[in-house]
Amino acid sequence: MPPILAVPILGDLLFMAKGLKLPTQSDWKQPQNAEHYGNSLSIPDKIAIPKTITPEFMPQNMNKYHQDSCDQVGLAFKLFRLRMIAAVIFAHTMWKLQAKFSSLKVMSVSAVGAPGCLGGPELESLIKYAPTAATMSGNEAKYRDAVAAGVSKCFKNWQDMVTVPGLPWYPAFAAFPGPMAPPMPNVPMPIIACMSAQVTEIAAPFSMKSEMISALDGGLKQKDPDKQHEALFESIAVPLALGFLAWMPLQMVTLLMGKGPIPSFAPPFVPVGPVVAGDNISQPGHALV
Repeated sequence: MPPILAVPILGDLLFMAKGLKLPTQSDWKQPQNAEHYGNSLSIPDKIAIPKTITPEFMPQNMNKYHQDSCDQVGLAFKLFRLRMIAAVIFAHTMWKLQAKFSSLKVMSVSAVGAPGCLGGPELESLIKYAPTAATMSGNEAKYRDAVAAGVSKCFKNWQDMVTVPGLPWYPAFAAFPGPMAPPMPNVPMPIIACMSAQVTEIAAPFSMKSEMISALDGGLKQKDPDKQHEALFESIAVPLALGFLAWMPLQMVTLLMGKGPIPSFAPPFVPVGPVVAGDNISQPGHALV
């Protein structure tokens, strides 16, 4: 199964739709004398065309200097969004290699797993040290850490509540001819069948955005009266949430080895019988492929 499919252009469009302007409203006041202001600019400088497409910010005045700042800052925001989405995809791929189901109860054909049966590493450190994010520094690193903490917390909330609700994974265990059913792979099923009470943590962007905002350094939030950080985090959370939502019905749980005893095979012997109180072999990396 390929990694989650997050479409960054959705974040670009969402951020653009916020209509944020540069310079920020707190740093800019319209000139009182419009005639003198216009005379201070040469004709070529009075009108400029955006070079960053889609535009992230709108200029307070449509002149070259304002537009240049919008292009430069907007490009930095766009690249940050691309790099962070790529970092989450990388971290999620690494998680799949280490994820495992454990403590399942196999009863005849059915497998039952309580919340917590799916385990795996937390995404935060994997996101921070992903190839596209590891070299970030300064304020950019603080934004990176906020994104990593927010995504990781929401993903763990989903993971910790994943259950296996009596899925018919082992049809051969309904009537097995022997005292012990050897390890057998499960019937492949999408991971969305393993229900989680916290599925909205990753399938809807609101929690993810909120956790990112909470994790951001308080000083940076105070210096951002226009709430640019909220727009940025939302433009990252929406593509990721849609990516996770598309991933769950496509990600197959397979090669999950179940086994167990056949009590009815004990004297007086019955030729076949169902598995009772079986379990699974818990190995990372083989269940989510």
